Amino acid sequence: MTAARSSGADAALRARVVAEARRWIGTPYVHQASCLGAGADCLGLVRGVWRSVIGPEPEATGPYSADWAEATGEDRLMAAAARHLVRLPVGEAAPGDVLLFRMRDGAAAKHVGILATEGLCPGRIIHAYSRHAVAESSLTDAWIRRIAGAFRFPAMRV
Repeated sequence: MTAARSSGADAALRARVVAEARRWIGTPYVHQASCLGAGADCLGLVRGVWRSVIGPEPEATGPYSADWAEATGEDRLMAAAARHLVRLPVGEAAPGDVLLFRMRDGAAAKHVGILATEGLCPGRIIHAYSRHAVAESSLTDAWIRRIAGAFRFPAMRV
């Protein structure tokens, strides 16, 4: 496959990821859920987009509490992203890429969203967070400072 053809395929897949994530907008926040229209948390949104665009999920998530990172100190979200997604420099994140966030310096990554626009600043992410539905939000400086890593779905290579 030529580079031009490959980048066209990547652009099409990115557009599908963003379009699918946007279909989830308005889905109520439900901890551990991943069901379009019925409920999702931030990980559930990414899992649902994966199922729709990539195929079956690569592993079961298993149960997790709202305070799992504080209780265990493990960076489980980052480890799972590294197992199943392609890590890339944060500055190279593009629409359709997955961003992980640390809510405090030195803490485990505990939030995830999908970049919806070109560039981080000004940018927009699609994510779900407690007491809110899945939404598309501005990627403010406060969010940018919390980015812990950027990843690409495996079918989209750097």
